[in-house]
Amino acid sequence: MADEEFDLVIPPGTPRTIIRDAALKFNVEIVSVTRPLSYANMVNDERELLALRGNKEEIEKANEFLYQKIKEFIES
Repeated sequence: MADEEFDLVIPPGTPRTIIRDAALKFNVEIVSVTRPLSYANMVNDERELLALRGNKEEIEKANEFLYQKIKEFIES
């Protein structure tokens, strides 16, 4: 199970520079995933979204990085 991969779905609207920086900084790859969305009038609607894929440790690091960078972007 050491090679198990996880997906971290990237929030829509995340700046491309932040996505690129995360992909370069961590041992992850950018992939496309289909996920159901359920909000407002989009019940049971599926959308193709970007995600980072990698092992648990790298995904956890990438998650923290994305959170901090998106927070900085919003507050600037």
